[in-house]
Amino acid sequence: MPRTVGRPAAGGEGHSSADSAEDVARIERERWHSDHAPVSTAKLESQQGDRATLDLQFVSPFSLQRLDRIELAIVRSDDLQRTAQLAGSRPQEELDAQAWGPYRFAAGADGADTNGQTVRPFGLAVGRGRPFAVERTRPPHWQECNDRGQRGSDQWSRTPIRLVIRCHKEEFEPWVVPYDVEVSPFDPQLF
Repeated sequence: MPRTVGRPAAGGEGHSSADSAEDVARIERERWHSDHAPVSTAKLESQQGDRATLDLQFVSPFSLQRLDRIELAIVRSDDLQRTAQLAGSRPQEELDAQAWGPYRFAAGADGADTNGQTVRPFGLAVGRGRPFAVERTRPPHWQECNDRGQRGSDQWSRTPIRLVIRCHKEEFEPWVVPYDVEVSPFDPQLF
């Protein structure tokens, strides 16, 4: 029986071309998505006592024109993973509910959740901004000691507010944008 050497069967060739075309299309979508990632700025303003205003601005790209939905969260500023693994430690729900950073969203403002970690989602046009009320984070209620205020001040005095901004635009995969906001040193008398 003669043996055929050379070209693969026609079905294999078409499958390879389809795979290549899909790979190129996927790479192009990912590049476009990356090139159009939202750019935001955030800064702390109007600091008065233990309250301040967090000013978030959607700067670019102009090609997006508007973000349909922005989910804004304040996350742990110290990169520590807090888990209830030791005997006598606080329940995981309490550890997760504590804001671990210098500021949290102010209770009752901007649709903030009860822990001050997120606000109600909102839309925003490019070139526009939005203020959010924030307040200094208090040490956890289970820390009962005479130097509670000083400990809070020492822990967060040089730590930024760490934001995670999740941006949604119809017909696109969401963008997740981390952002650190610098803060001025704490006054331990505020605790």
